[in-house]
Amino acid sequence: MKRIAVLIATLVLLAVAANAQAAYTDVYHVHINKAALGQARALEASLAKPAAGSMPEHVLVLKHQDGDDWDYMVIQHLGKKFTIDPAEYKPPTGAAAGISAWHADTIVAGPSWDVFAKEMGFGPDAPKNSVYVVATWRAAPGHRNQLEKTLSTVDPNAKVKTGNVILGHLEGGPWNFLTLQRYNSWADYAADEAATQNDAPWYEIRDHGISHHDTITTRVPLSK
Repeated sequence: MKRIAVLIATLVLLAVAANAQAAYTDVYHVHINKAALGQARALEASLAKPAAGSMPEHVLVLKHQDGDDWDYMVIQHLGKKFTIDPAEYKPPTGAAAGISAWHADTIVAGPSWDVFAKEMGFGPDAPKNSVYVVATWRAAPGHRNQLEKTLSTVDPNAKVKTGNVILGHLEGGPWNFLTLQRYNSWADYAADEAATQNDAPWYEIRDHGISHHDTITTRVPLSK
């Protein structure tokens, strides 16, 4: 009986691990950019241009409102696989060379585009004034799985419904996970903050994460 119990427990753990991994089916590029002095509008216009390639609309552009020291974040869907070709290197020239003070890039794993788009409010019926909270997290040594589980947990009974996406680091920045939480409005964001400050997850997540940076953002529409 003990062997059977151990076998069942092992199969359950493998199933849970498989389900967790199944959420990461696609590759995304996370680009963080700080505008050069006086160049925020120019940088925004540049980043809002649809990206070249086969999926130009598969991109989310976010503008800083409060939080970390950057101005824009661009999350671009790259598909199921991603390769880098050095022949594509093109250094910025002319006016484009002087609009950014610095930038950081990270390749991440995430859900399918359909899931990402639904959670992040794409589509004709989506709210026009959504608020997005972006957070990067680094796990304590040996706590990566626990941190991922905590960040992925969504309360089904929450009074304020949000869209939620977690992205896992593949290559780039000094963090393990990036989370995106979308609120339909500023009022929803305020209501959720007021209701959850002393909830258990606030404390639990600090048992596993040793560093995090939160930023409140709004969405920049792509130019036509």
